[in-house]
Amino acid sequence: MKPRDRQILQIALPSIVSNITVPLLGLIDVAIVGHLGAPAYIGAIAVGGMLFNIIYWIFGFLRMGTSGMTSQAYGKRDLPEVVRLLVRSVGIGLAVALCLILLQVPIRCGAFLLIHPTEEVRELATLYFHICIWGAPAMLGLYGLTGWFIGMQNSRIPMYIAITQNVVNIIASLSLVYLCGMKVEGVALGTLIAQYAGFVMGLVLWMKHYGKLRKFLRITKYKLRITGDRKGIWEKAAMMRFFSVNRDIFLRTLCLVAVTLFFTSAGAEQGEIILAVNTLLMQLFTLFSYVMDGFAYAGEALSGRYIGARNRDAFRSTVRHLFAWGGVMAVLFTLTYAVGGNAFLGLLTNDKEVITAADTYFYWALAIPAAGIAAFIWDGIFIGATATREMLLSMAVAAISFFAVYYGFRPILGNHALWLAFLTYLFMRGVVQTGLSRRIFISVPYTP
Repeated sequence: MKPRDRQILQIALPSIVSNITVPLLGLIDVAIVGHLGAPAYIGAIAVGGMLFNIIYWIFGFLRMGTSGMTSQAYGKRDLPEVVRLLVRSVGIGLAVALCLILLQVPIRCGAFLLIHPTEEVRELATLYFHICIWGAPAMLGLYGLTGWFIGMQNSRIPMYIAITQNVVNIIASLSLVYLCGMKVEGVALGTLIAQYAGFVMGLVLWMKHYGKLRKFLRITKYKLRITGDRKGIWEKAAMMRFFSVNRDIFLRTLCLVAVTLFFTSAGAEQGEIILAVNTLLMQLFTLFSYVMDGFAYAGEALSGRYIGARNRDAFRSTVRHLFAWGGVMAVLFTLTYAVGGNAFLGLLTNDKEVITAADTYFYWALAIPAAGIAAFIWDGIFIGATATREMLLSMAVAAISFFAVYYGFRPILGNHALWLAFLTYLFMRGVVQTGLSRRIFISVPYTP
């Protein structure tokens, strides 16, 4: 295996494991309350879990922005800047978390204006929400740590953290529910404990592997500073760049959330069968995205590293190898879905009407890998290059294309128009990013 491929896999494979374990936190909660004997418990976890998924999804820029800037600083061997970025990212994450805690009541009330659960589900979801919201400092702080670790070319630590969180969540939730007699509150506390266990583990592993970087930190006049450097951690110019990068990622995420929520909503308007079909087929996209995000993380780490090191040849080589791996994954997933996709859907449901209806739309799911491969790979490269404005532009064009195609073809194609719009959205992201990538290649400095 070539050294460049080895580099990519060393980052991608642990990231894939981490991505797959993340949704297990929610699945574990649902599985536990699903055996408590009342549907309202499942509804409460579903509503509460969805709220936190949206909240944390929106603030995912704390991970992505940190990853790109840290990888560039790592490539430059600018260790003081590496330390500044960690403190800056985790500090901002904790500040955002404090705001979420202070605004938890209006956030919850606003959410319930959009979601209309039954009174019993509302009461239980409220209990779940007001317990789990205290996990925001751990989750958003961990976003900063995770992005920093990836930027430092280390995706193993985030994998260890994700696995630990799931183990702690299972043990804590089962103990609180079945040994202490709690119900939804036990599941919420188990999740909360797991979140802080992950955050503490992240800090401990940082101390173990990167503790020597503490020498760059000192406190002067009650302010945290970098040793031997006049630049402050919260220096205005650095903070402006940090927020500029993350603002673009934040707006991009809003576009992504809008498309995703609309896809679900448009399916729901067509009845329970179509909603079920779309939900099942989207699981095929989710599985594909878990794997491709791993290669995107490798793109973040390696492209940022070589841009920071002013190594244009290594950067170009990384891009070529990433797309080669992406092509291999697209072919493998397409063949796997063509051969075993229907069997996989059969594992998710035994409703014959839903499975029969899914056959009508299944070929759209087969096209997902080919349509989405470029978008995933370019996302990682653009984040590593901190070309976030270009990412936002490509996402905006893709989102507009999604709605234009859907409303243009809905009268003729019905639910097929929704899938055509989604594939167009994936494809357009890749097309626009391919066009804009020339700016990155030109901007990469070259040191002979």
